[in-house]
Amino acid sequence: MTFRMMTAAAMLAAVAALPAQAETRVTYKSAKSTSSYYQMAVQIAEAMQTASNGEISVTIEESQGSVQNVMEVRARGADYVFTTPPSLVSLAQGGKAMFEGKGDPAFDEIRALFPIPSLTMHFVMSEESGAQGFEDLAGKTILLGKGSFGATEGEKYLDLFGLKDPVEIADVEIGNAVPALKNGQIDGFVTAGSWPAPNVVEAAASTGVRVLSLSDEQIAQTKRAKLVIPAGTYAGQEADITTTSLPVVAFTTTKMDDETAYQLTRTFWENKDKMAQSAPWWTGVDTGLMENITGKIHPGALRYYEEAGIALSDAQK
Repeated sequence: MTFRMMTAAAMLAAVAALPAQAETRVTYKSAKSTSSYYQMAVQIAEAMQTASNGEISVTIEESQGSVQNVMEVRARGADYVFTTPPSLVSLAQGGKAMFEGKGDPAFDEIRALFPIPSLTMHFVMSEESGAQGFEDLAGKTILLGKGSFGATEGEKYLDLFGLKDPVEIADVEIGNAVPALKNGQIDGFVTAGSWPAPNVVEAAASTGVRVLSLSDEQIAQTKRAKLVIPAGTYAGQEADITTTSLPVVAFTTTKMDDETAYQLTRTFWENKDKMAQSAPWWTGVDTGLMENITGKIHPGALRYYEEAGIALSDAQK
C-alpha cells in the first residue's frame, strides 16, 4: 500500500470514528399524567421530534404540580423545561408563601419560553352529592390533591367562601380522583387543568357530575380572571360554567443554550394551529397571551420573537 493510500485510509477511519451529531435532549415537566397539561406536553414533544428530524428529543416527566416544578429548578440542568403560573415564579424569586425559607439563587435564573393554555378551576361534584352550588358543600368530602397549584388554589377558595371547616378534605392524590368519585369515597374533587380537562371528561362520561359555577362576587373575591366553559364541553353539561383562570407559561433557565430555546419556541408557535386540530385547548393561545409573561424571556426565545415581529415589553427582554 502506498503512503498516499495509507493516508487516505487513515483519514476515512478517523471520519468513521467520529461520533454522529449529538442529539439534544430536553426534559419537559408539566403535571399529573391524567391532566390536560400532560397531554399538551406530549403534543409539544411530538411536534419537536418531527420538526427537528429527531435531532431534539423531548422526554415528558409526570409532576405533582406547579410548585414542585419550580422547586426542582434548584437541582436541574440545562435540559429542564417546566410549566407553572408566572405568579409562582415571582413568589419563588421573592421567597414568599410556599417558598418562604426555601429561596435559592437558581430561581433568579428562570426564563420564559412561551405561554400555554391557562389553568382553569373546576369544582367537580358527583350527581349523587346533590350539590348545585358552593352553598351545598358543607359536610361534603372534597379531594384537593397534594402539592399541586390546583390544591393550593382550591383550599384558598374554600377559605374565602367560608367552607374550610365545614368541608372535609380527602387525603388522596388527584390522580385517584375519578376512581374515588366512582366508588363514593368522595363527593367531589378540585382540579385546575385547562379545559376540557381529561379527568373531568372521564368523570362526566362515567359517573355523572356537576361542575360548579362561581358568582361574580365569588370571582371578585378570588382576584382571578373570569372564564366561561361553554355548554356541552362535558357530558351532561347543559349550561355554561362560570369559573376562574390563571395564566400558565413554559419556562426554562439560563443554563439552556440559546439555540435549543430558539428551536423550542419556534416549533411551538409554528405547530400550535396543527395541535389545535386534535385538542381544542390550543385555540385560545395567541400572541395576546404574551402579556401574561411578567418576567424575563430566554435570549434564545427572544431571538424568535424578534424574527416573528412579536412586540415585547422592556421587562421581558
